[in-house]
Amino acid sequence: MKIDTGFLKQIDRFQIALKRKINTQYQGNRTTKLGGSGLVFKEFREYIPGDEIRKIDWVLFGKTERLYVKNYEEERNLTLHIILDSSSSMDYGNSISKFEYGSMLGIGFAYMALKNNEKFEFSTFANELEFYKTSKGMNKLANLIVMLNKHKVKGKSKFNESIYPYKNMIKSKALVVIISDFLYSIEELKETLLLFKKSEIVLIQTLDKTELDLELEGDVLLEDAENSSVLKTFLSGRMKELYANRLKKHILQLEGLAEAFDAKFLTINTSMPIFDAFYHLMER
Repeated sequence: MKIDTGFLKQIDRFQIALKRKINTQYQGNRTTKLGGSGLVFKEFREYIPGDEIRKIDWVLFGKTERLYVKNYEEERNLTLHIILDSSSSMDYGNSISKFEYGSMLGIGFAYMALKNNEKFEFSTFANELEFYKTSKGMNKLANLIVMLNKHKVKGKSKFNESIYPYKNMIKSKALVVIISDFLYSIEELKETLLLFKKSEIVLIQTLDKTELDLELEGDVLLEDAENSSVLKTFLSGRMKELYANRLKKHILQLEGLAEAFDAKFLTINTSMPIFDAFYHLMER
């Protein structure tokens, strides 16, 4: 697999738009518990009567016999968390697989984050979560691309089970981008979104053109990519209509769930140029 990264220069123009969008909800005054998520240590200063006793640094007092308190300031930078589905169903596609397309979207988000001096973390999931540990800066992006090119797309999507541990990785304000075909239970997705209710969430559904507009007809063999089972069937006009209605209903349920969590949701046809995909994402 060779992921095309030639589009990265095209999306430079989205940097400012992304910066504004992902930071909007964090602007202005926020109340955060001492030392909690969103606060970073700034400096020590001498204790003044009226300061909270719990802010006194007793270790420093033991060394200096003078009272000092810790000053914190709000952390302005956020961390972008990109989580990409790498189960077998994502290996489907004609000119480009859903995984390759999703990788390009993820790389695009990571690139914009770095250009805006934001941190990013990248993970994939199928049977279990795979967290990518790489170097910092643009080297981190380059190493990520190498890893994704080598990644084997396989396994069954255990969405909630594999992503559940991820909640412990979010230590500060975050934008969580989940890229998947989301062809699984709405309830499973709902349980997962509850883990990220304190973060901003973007859900990107990647589907192949043939999944969105079923062009097959007559006698066909359908293979389940995740369990390799094969079904021989006849696709009539009625069957295709039922499929289209079920898919539309599922997508509407996804949109409704995203709205309930104040998350952004977009279904993307993998035949759409990546630049256009980011254009639609920035519009939202």
